[in-house]
Amino acid sequence: MPEPILISIAAALAAKGATGLYDLVKRKFAKNPPAFAALEAASAAPEDDRPIAALAERLYEAEAEDGEFSEALRAEWDKLPESRVSHGDVHNSVSGTVTGKVVQLRDVHGNINL
Repeated sequence: MPEPILISIAAALAAKGATGLYDLVKRKFAKNPPAFAALEAASAAPEDDRPIAALAERLYEAEAEDGEFSEALRAEWDKLPESRVSHGDVHNSVSGTVTGKVVQLRDVHGNINL
């Protein structure tokens, strides 16, 4: 069973929010059709837990088979702000083109009116 960190990495890959990480995994999985299919399925449905869990399982297998890949994967993950968020912490980020309002909150008690 994959570690929680691999679930987090798989979720970041699905959202394609980490280009270096995504490129590393894409290169690794290019010669493994089932693993590559898991990456594409997760990317096609970043809100669905099942493809993300399947991708995390493929990452787990790839790490077990290839220590260098494991080190590179963890090094790329450590470069991302997401890797430093722990339980109870908040990390807000907005990327891409934003044309409307963005609200970032934590622990709201009461109503919010915009």
